[in-house]
Amino acid sequence: MTTTAVTKTSQKTRSRHVALAIFALAMGGFAIGTTEFTMMGLLKEIEQGLHISTPEAGNLISAYALGVVVGAPIFAALGARLPRKQLALGLMLFLSIANLTSFIAPDYGTMVVTRFASGLPHGAFFGIAAVIAASLVAPTKRGWAISMVMGGLTVSNVIGVPAATWLGQTFGWRLLFVVVGIIGLATSVLLWKFVPFEPAHPEASIRRELGALKRIQVWLALLIGIIGFGGFFATYTYISHTMTSVAGIPEALIPLVVALYGLGMVAGNILGGRIADKSVMGTIYRVLPLIALALVAYAVAAHWAWSAFVMVFIVGGIGSMLIPPLQTRLLDASPDAPSLASSLNHSALNIANALGAFLGGVVIAWGWGYVAPALVGAVLAILGLGVAGISGWLERKKPLAA
Repeated sequence: MTTTAVTKTSQKTRSRHVALAIFALAMGGFAIGTTEFTMMGLLKEIEQGLHISTPEAGNLISAYALGVVVGAPIFAALGARLPRKQLALGLMLFLSIANLTSFIAPDYGTMVVTRFASGLPHGAFFGIAAVIAASLVAPTKRGWAISMVMGGLTVSNVIGVPAATWLGQTFGWRLLFVVVGIIGLATSVLLWKFVPFEPAHPEASIRRELGALKRIQVWLALLIGIIGFGGFFATYTYISHTMTSVAGIPEALIPLVVALYGLGMVAGNILGGRIADKSVMGTIYRVLPLIALALVAYAVAAHWAWSAFVMVFIVGGIGSMLIPPLQTRLLDASPDAPSLASSLNHSALNIANALGAFLGGVVIAWGWGYVAPALVGAVLAILGLGVAGISGWLERKKPLAA
């Protein structure tokens, strides 16, 4: 065999190993997305099963989100001295055990605690997964690698959430936690087998990771996500009400609406990763105004069923294009403390979730109608663009590498 042939075979083998490692990381995102979003579809069954009110059931979702916000910086900092593979494995095992604990939770109070615990590894896992994926490929392909990892989360909205919702409605809502636990354990096996071992950075420490919080560009990147992505959640939170009350779509077709939104998220995530590899800030500058335009168009199109279906896909797609460049921006802004900075992106997105849902609820309560949250979202996207502009202006004065 010639040297050229050996080289090509070696390159193919490495590419295959990289693909399997990224797939394993994406499977973790699939498990996390399934446990996070299926709860919303099974809320009525959970209320009946635990004999609680709708607001109390909503607190279970809030408990998970709070776990994400709290857990991301804590786990990322405490795991700074661990090899990345071991940290990812530990976080996925934690997620599996927490979900299996939810399965046997005897009452509402215990369920709140287990859902909070389930959210703790969420942000830290995505953060370390993004760092691992970016390290496996050339610098010019980081955005693509990160988008593939995040693809697990978006694909869960198309496959995992509808399937788990159906299983929960048919065979009992607690089955959700068994399904997620099994997926998490299977993911742990894949991580152990395919993700390459790399020793922890010799200078890694909690102090080093926390140093990311001293950088203004890290905070600005997080603020772009909190504000700019808030419009995405303002729209998604009330999508069922908008489709049934405004577009006149039958309630039986809401699963189709959610699936279209999920398909748009998958497409947007992949596209966002591709264009982020060409220009991270350029992608952010372009996507935020597109989000604003898409949400305004959605508010108009929601009055007719056919156009509502089209815009649901487009809004899901354009909104998700923002995730890969934001994740990459945080890695660029804190190269010596990537785990914490990357993990904080998911804390920011969960704050955006709460912000969008709250502001959307406010304008609905004011009597502005169910399309009003989309218009609020458009304003948030423009404000996020303003934050991005400030970030870019500061970078021109002092480059990230300085």
